[in-house]
Amino acid sequence: MSEKKQPTKILDVKDLKVSFKTYAGEIQAVRGVSFDLYKGEVLAIVGESGCGKSVTAQTIMRLVPSPPSFIKEGSITFDNKSDITKLSERAMEKIRGSEMGMIFQDPMTSLNPTMTIGKQIAEGLIKHQGLNKEQAAERSVEMLRLVGISNPEGRIKQYPHELSGGMRQRIMIAIALACSPKLLIADEPTTALDVTIQAQIIELMQKLQEKTETAIILITHDLGVVADMAQRVVVMYAGKIVEEGSVDDIFYNPKHPYTWGLLKSVPRLDLEHKSDLVPIPGTPPDLFAPPKGCAFAARCPYAMDICLQQDPDKFEVTNQHKAACWLLHPDAPAVEPPVGKGGKVHA
Repeated sequence: MSEKKQPTKILDVKDLKVSFKTYAGEIQAVRGVSFDLYKGEVLAIVGESGCGKSVTAQTIMRLVPSPPSFIKEGSITFDNKSDITKLSERAMEKIRGSEMGMIFQDPMTSLNPTMTIGKQIAEGLIKHQGLNKEQAAERSVEMLRLVGISNPEGRIKQYPHELSGGMRQRIMIAIALACSPKLLIADEPTTALDVTIQAQIIELMQKLQEKTETAIILITHDLGVVADMAQRVVVMYAGKIVEEGSVDDIFYNPKHPYTWGLLKSVPRLDLEHKSDLVPIPGTPPDLFAPPKGCAFAARCPYAMDICLQQDPDKFEVTNQHKAACWLLHPDAPAVEPPVGKGGKVHA
C-alpha cells in the first residue's frame, strides 16, 4: 500500500510582528502572527478593517514601505528558501511577480493609467521569463483569453480607463498569474464590484487555481466569499490571530466571541424568521497602546476579570482548530454560543 503523499508547504510565517513609527509613537499593526500555507490550498484571512490583514499580506510580499514600517520580530519562509524578511530589495524583485503574485484591492489605482493593458501584462513576462516583445504580446493575449475577456487582441491596446470595474479586476488577475506564481495573494478581490461580477470573479479564481495549483491567501471581510473559496480560515483581531481552523470549524463550530460577532453580523437567507443584523458593539483598541489582556475584552459580553488582566494563549479545540479565548479554559463557566451547529443564529 503506497504512502499518502504529504502536501508541499509553500509558506511558513512565524511570530510576525510589524510596527509603524509615527510622530505620536509606535503603532503595533501585527502582533505575533503565525500560520502556514500548502500547495493548492486557499487560506482566508478575515476580520474588521484595521485588524492587520493587509499589512500581514503586504509584509509577505515586502511591499510595506520601510520606513515608517519595520519588522520587529518573526520570520517568513517561502518555498523552503531562507527567511525572506532578511532578503535585499533586489533579491525580492526576482521573487515578486515571478513566484509571488498579488491582486490588489482597487484595480483602478493599481493599474498604470499611462500604459496599455498589453504592456502592463507583458512587463513581468519580459522581466521574469526573458520573453521578447512579440512573445510577451502573444502570452498577454492568452492571459486575457484565460481570464474570460472577449476580443483580447483588441483589449491589449486599450488603457485602464476604457474598461469596466469587473474587466479591470480580471486584468489584475491576468497580471498576477502571468508568470505562474506559486503563491497568489488576493487582497479584497471583489470589493466595489456588483454581486454578479463578484460571482464571476470568484468562479474565475477557482477555475484558475484548480488548473495551476497555486496557493492562495484570500484577504477579505466578506464571509460569503470565504465559504465559496477557502479550505482554512484565520480570524484576526487587533493585529493577532484569535481563531483558526477549517471552513467548517469556523462556520459551524466557532469558539471565539469575536468570530460569533462576525457571523451574527452577516445577512442570512436560510432563516425561518426575519431578524435584524447584530453589529459588534464598541470599537477596536488603539494599537499605539494595546491592552494588557485580551484585546476583544472591552467589546465582549462574556468577558471575565482574567480577560482584562492576561492575554490568553491559543487553546486547542481539535488538531487544526484553535482559539485564543479564556472561555475555553477548563475552569471557565459554560457559555451557549449565539451561533450554533449548522451555522444557525440563536434568537
